[in-house]
Amino acid sequence: MPDTRPQNSDFNRAFTEAKNNASKVAGTASEAAQDVYDQARDSAGKVADATGNAARSTAGTFEQALRNTIENQPYTAVAIALGIGWLFGRMHRPI
Repeated sequence: MPDTRPQNSDFNRAFTEAKNNASKVAGTASEAAQDVYDQARDSAGKVADATGNAARSTAGTFEQALRNTIENQPYTAVAIALGIGWLFGRMHRPI
């Protein structure tokens, strides 16, 4: 028995199915990309928080070490400060 349907309808159906499948794949890829973006944003936030905490801790430790040196060895601290000041002053002059 000959096929009475036109071949155009088979093509249209196949094209529609392919378009639907492509749309589903694109939707899935979009969701996956959004998930990766969200995870990266959360990770970056955690890294930024950890970096800020480490910087505050280091600054506090440096301040304590500097304060301890100035209180316990004032002459050494003054000599170091004069040396650093002299070097900074020499940086603006030609040799």
